[in-house]
Amino acid sequence: MTSGASLWNRNIPMPSKRAPRKPRATKAGGRSRKAAQSTSGATVGYEAELWKMADTLRGSMDAAEYKHVVPGLIFLKYISDAFEEQHTKLVAEQQSGADPEDPDEYRALSIFWVPPEARWEHLKAQARQPTIGQLVDDAMAGIERDNPALKSVLPKDYARPALDKTRLGQLVDMISNITVGDEAARAKDVLGRVYEYFLSQFASAEGKKGGEFYTPRCVVKLLVEMLEPYRGRVYDPCCGSSGMFVQSVEFIRAHAKGNGNGGKARADISIWGQESNYTTWRLAKMNLAIRGIDGQIAHGDTFHADRHPDLKADFILANPPFNVSDWGGERLRDDKRWQYGVPPKGNANFAWVQHIVHRLAPAGVAGFVLANGSMSSNQSGEGEIRKNLIEADLVDCMVALPGQLFYSTQIPACLWLLARDRKDGRFRDRRGHVLFIDARKLGRLVDRTHRELTDEDIARIADTYHAWRGEQEAGEYADVPGFCKSAPLEEVRKHGHVLTPGRYVGAEAQEDDGEPFDEKMRRLAATLQEQQAEAAKLDAAIAANLTELGYGG
Repeated sequence: MTSGASLWNRNIPMPSKRAPRKPRATKAGGRSRKAAQSTSGATVGYEAELWKMADTLRGSMDAAEYKHVVPGLIFLKYISDAFEEQHTKLVAEQQSGADPEDPDEYRALSIFWVPPEARWEHLKAQARQPTIGQLVDDAMAGIERDNPALKSVLPKDYARPALDKTRLGQLVDMISNITVGDEAARAKDVLGRVYEYFLSQFASAEGKKGGEFYTPRCVVKLLVEMLEPYRGRVYDPCCGSSGMFVQSVEFIRAHAKGNGNGGKARADISIWGQESNYTTWRLAKMNLAIRGIDGQIAHGDTFHADRHPDLKADFILANPPFNVSDWGGERLRDDKRWQYGVPPKGNANFAWVQHIVHRLAPAGVAGFVLANGSMSSNQSGEGEIRKNLIEADLVDCMVALPGQLFYSTQIPACLWLLARDRKDGRFRDRRGHVLFIDARKLGRLVDRTHRELTDEDIARIADTYHAWRGEQEAGEYADVPGFCKSAPLEEVRKHGHVLTPGRYVGAEAQEDDGEPFDEKMRRLAATLQEQQAEAAKLDAAIAANLTELGYGG
């Protein structure tokens, strides 16, 4: 990379028997594809129990406020544990010249230096004191002071009067019980998983408002598995709490060299993102830091204050807010990004699409979530923009998603996959064709209102796309009625440049039961006659009962 920060600038080193006296590289833990797909949801292990405990402590506090209380404490516990582990090793090595209170001993290993006032044991000892709020604020301020990479990222409002200090102390006690220091816990990314689960639960508790910062894990995983961001610049223009980046890193680790993929995964991607909401931007920074991921995550409005104006990304993954009406489009009528048509002032969908296209490198690919209306709308020039994108041969694949996947909306959603160069040498020449996948029947309900795609669903969709675009190891592609269809551009034109997969994939093939048509019709007709006769008897009985009651006609 010529610019940007490598994701492998780890904050937490792999465990070792003896701490090295100089910086050392860490190794990505490789897993098989099957293992990588073992969890598409966030519920793994004891996260749900921890959430129940934390939610009980919430009391009357609004979820929107509480979501900034808990992640900050989890983050503080995580970096304090990593620090204490190295501190213990350095204490044991003091006779050989180690200094456990020298910040450089930790920075040399990319471990955050934690000043005495911020160490978890200090906070735990004071958890039941009325000053615990101020102590936590002081801890956060001390960590930011001594670690410039975290400047202005950590929450420092635990001392505010509205925050119940008794409940805060109980929360500190609860988080103290999370085990993160041993090798097994780190290998399983225990804290990262707890953090992600809490974010998902806050999104669910907040409903529409909360979902703006959290994209369900299964949707993120599907996008990442389809695009395969092995190397290059990865960008999310509306990154929320950084879920796309976290999953991209997990993808690379899961597909690292040595698990049968021929070694095509490399640890050389750089991360770029932007988020307009300040508190969500802080969540994003903590979500990355808690996993040791470095990245260029900027705060600001992507449309009006683009913080990465010269970026050309190799991969773009995004879940823009659906159908935003107050995006300030009237002030951007002549923007250079609108190469395919000026987006309507009352809906930002195609502003996001064109911003993404503008940020793509010459061989870049993008995958993003939009409302289903984006596939067929002809209002305010949207149909013309969509037509121009199709005729420019940018649209690679469209996926119709099941309903109820998102916390923020019940609006049906879809995936758009775009590619700048569909003749590229990595895969076959796909110019003049679009792959349509109808995945609306996939997924399983996890509660009354939410559905998730299973690992098998994700693999089916991703493998279909990979086979279609010509990946050698993905096998031969074939249309499947009711599920997928490779449609030529001429067919898309006949449908008025509407991109709804259901128009193209047709009806699912019905299994032939072997009964001849003539015999089946005779049998069904006889059954109908029997049912009609039975209905007549029931009607007569009801009429007789009404007459007996004095209500006969």
